[in-house]
Amino acid sequence: MTTDGAVDLLRAALIAAAKVAGPMLLVALVVGILVGVLQAATQVNEASVSFVSKLLAVGATTVVLGSWTLNQLIDYTSRTLASIADVLR
Repeated sequence: MTTDGAVDLLRAALIAAAKVAGPMLLVALVVGILVGVLQAATQVNEASVSFVSKLLAVGATTVVLGSWTLNQLIDYTSRTLASIADVLR
């Protein structure tokens, strides 16, 4: 295995992880900021409000983007398994 091959495998893994986790993390970030601003404006400092709202938003995002996420993981896995022959050379 060459250094370029290892770098390509690592790059593909990081890109796949970013594609899969990115939308969920972005939704959690936006909802957390909105709930934080709302809590600051109303002076309601309850941790469960923030947690439950983020949980529901990430759950809804998972339901909406579940098939796309699964397709991304399947594509990454098939490309990685197809490159095993190149790694072993």
